[in-house]
Amino acid sequence: MSHTPHTVAGCTLLAIALAAGVTSCGSDGNPLSADPYDAADQIAFNGPAGNGGKADPDKPLEVTTDGSDGRITDVTAKDAAGRYVAGELSADGTRWHSTSPLAANARYTVRVSTEDEDGAPGRKVLTFHTSKPTTKKHLTVEFGPKAGTYGVGQPITAELNRPVQDRKQRAIVERALKVDSTPAVEGTWHWVDDKELHYRPKEYWPTHATIRARSNLEGVKISDRLWGGKVKPLKITTGDQVIAVTDAASHQLTLYRNGEEVRSIPVTTGKPGFETRNGVKVVLAKEYFVRMRGTSIGIAEGSADSYDLPVYYATRVTWSGEYVHAAPWSVGSQGYANVSHGCTGMSTANAEWFFDNVREGDIVKVINSYGNTMEPFGNGFGDWNLTWKNWRSGSALVGGTPDGPKPQDAARLRPAAV
Repeated sequence: MSHTPHTVAGCTLLAIALAAGVTSCGSDGNPLSADPYDAADQIAFNGPAGNGGKADPDKPLEVTTDGSDGRITDVTAKDAAGRYVAGELSADGTRWHSTSPLAANARYTVRVSTEDEDGAPGRKVLTFHTSKPTTKKHLTVEFGPKAGTYGVGQPITAELNRPVQDRKQRAIVERALKVDSTPAVEGTWHWVDDKELHYRPKEYWPTHATIRARSNLEGVKISDRLWGGKVKPLKITTGDQVIAVTDAASHQLTLYRNGEEVRSIPVTTGKPGFETRNGVKVVLAKEYFVRMRGTSIGIAEGSADSYDLPVYYATRVTWSGEYVHAAPWSVGSQGYANVSHGCTGMSTANAEWFFDNVREGDIVKVINSYGNTMEPFGNGFGDWNLTWKNWRSGSALVGGTPDGPKPQDAARLRPAAV
């Protein structure tokens, strides 16, 4: 039977797989007594005897009993940092063993609870230390984005310094990477590739939420030669829910703040052959000035589609160069026709207003375009274009494999366009 980190052990013959030495004990008194008896004589510890020596963190923790005079009822093991050891208890209560790795160079406290054949409770507290890792290779993680306030669409990212391919090793890493939000929401990690994970909730983050990312990897064995290293935690907050919806068919961009329509702006989007991507994108950056050239997206200089333009109030939504920006040269088409090379263009005054009213992490959604759907990964944050089922399939703890293009596919995507 599977057990939570607050696991189960009992008052009978116990063997914790970190030492040797098996003895027995009895309730020695009224079995209905409210005070648990000392179960020390029932416990065998398969680690260093007494408080000397160090236990091997590579070996699992185990508690057993022969079942002759009782059973294990609870085992709780945690280190000095407060990290619990997950484990499983057999159906007959004769064996508990750890299912999560022990940390190296750590001090553990194990609380064992038992119950004898008369129902009297027994207790014993054990302590031991684990040895230092023998490897010099460490897995570290860098959380993103940098600390600050973001829109409700901002994913949390985790960049690993070394690739992790094995599914069991990924599960160890993922289990140690914690994301908490206030208010609390349902969410999970998704492996983008061997060195990158993204975390998002089922729906957008709540407004004015506090989100913290931290790691419990330090000292934890991931593979024979790879151990978790120290990781700097991250704290970000969210602002209002800002969602800009661009309808390529009606040539209008409508900005909603906390569900209320704030402003509708006439726009132009990508013309045939340069259609704007459909789907949900996340604001990546705001750039007051960008120089855009047709040659950057493969348009030959001097051709009918060639351009070299100064662009102002440019809000970036893809790394390949899709923006919402000022396009004074196409004002006559804005609200009526799609004439751009993939960007969403508007008047300079409207672009300045949009620029001032969005922040990184806000949502920009395009509908009714003939373009492809925004890539989930590799060209910005298209994370929200995956269904929740497909998102969860990219978790090593849930099951399945990531869905959609890999970041290396970004090299084949179109760069900047106007």
